[in-house]
Amino acid sequence: MGYAAVSNCFSPAAILPLYLSTIFWTMIYDTIYAHQDKEDDIKIGVKSTALRFGDETKPWLTAFSAGMITNLTIAGMITDQTWPFFLAVGATSCHLGWQISTLQINNRKDCWKKFNSNQWIGAFILSGLFVGTLLKE
Repeated sequence: MGYAAVSNCFSPAAILPLYLSTIFWTMIYDTIYAHQDKEDDIKIGVKSTALRFGDETKPWLTAFSAGMITNLTIAGMITDQTWPFFLAVGATSCHLGWQISTLQINNRKDCWKKFNSNQWIGAFILSGLFVGTLLKE
């Protein structure tokens, strides 16, 4: 929405991949968060992604991460982002790799730590957009 407002054009080719990347990111952090509550979810009958994916959570998170990174890259290419944005996407990819490879789905404290670390992804992307936009001017 911000891009459409600033550029004064509606570009589905740019907006759709960006929107998809946010859906993939939500699936990542929400699934990690859901692993903290899976015992309670079983008791009360909530059907969470943590229960659905179970021991196959890491492959699912990896697929969601690939979708997120791919769509962020596409959105960046379509909107003519500069190298800081793509550096931020690379940092995001590394961070997601760390999250998934070290995630302990049966450890509530570790799930909270990984969930909470998603603030860095937001910081990476925002910084890349901000610095990249300054370089465009």
